[in-house]
Amino acid sequence: MKYIGAHVSIAGGVENAPLNARAIGATAFALFTKNQRQWQAKPLSAQSIKAFTSNCADNGYAPRHILPHDSYLINLGHPEAEPLAKSRKAFIDEFQRCEQLGLVYLNFHPGSHLGKTSERRCLALIAESINLALDRTRGVTAVIENTAGQGSNVGHRFEHLAEIIEEVEDKSRVGVCLDTCHSFTAGYNIATEQGYNDALNQFDRIVGLRYLKGMHLNDSLKGEGSRVDRHASLGKGTLGLAPFGFIMNDPRLDDIPLILETPDESLWSEEIKLLAGMEKKRR
Repeated sequence: MKYIGAHVSIAGGVENAPLNARAIGATAFALFTKNQRQWQAKPLSAQSIKAFTSNCADNGYAPRHILPHDSYLINLGHPEAEPLAKSRKAFIDEFQRCEQLGLVYLNFHPGSHLGKTSERRCLALIAESINLALDRTRGVTAVIENTAGQGSNVGHRFEHLAEIIEEVEDKSRVGVCLDTCHSFTAGYNIATEQGYNDALNQFDRIVGLRYLKGMHLNDSLKGEGSRVDRHASLGKGTLGLAPFGFIMNDPRLDDIPLILETPDESLWSEEIKLLAGMEKKRR
């Protein structure tokens, strides 16, 4: 079975996220656990924590179908000591917030070398950052999101993800989230059935499907291999609808959160219905 949702708002408190997800007919959802444009945030109140867990339970959202995302300000591969330390402190805080909320995943962009260090050194710093966070928390898995490879971002090749995971000490607490837009613009032609299957087989060979914990379902404004991260609503970009049909009928992707990050929130309910309608009945 497929679990489909979107990255919903936490306006008014994190406890509103599951209610916002239910309002659009989602069976999974993503959220920020704090304002993602700020380095620091007030601690979660006991009242918000209790209301969040209650609202999730009341609306049928299991922790494994919720994919929280950390702040975009964080760069776990920063080549300079002070910004790296700041990013690591914020990353650990994000883990602790997930821990408090009873969540089992934290999705994040790996990082950027900023043209100031080597790609390999950047990947090593990211793995080291993950190890530090895992050592200070319990029960939350670090879910690395593949990138489009824009600018100096790493993580656009499956080999990058594998290299990071290789250096993570606790393999039971690391995973991957594949973004369809990022995959396509990074050069994996998932727009065709052959290309989609080739990409998933490559991922399985290089990283391992056992590490796949979730997906972001986005069309792309830019073309294959452009290395540009610009999401589009489903069927309104260069990917088209075909790859989403492949995903919805791929049993390897059952029971993980499939999250829309498409730009027009008013279409999310419609897009969720569209995706659900693509899933064929299995005998």
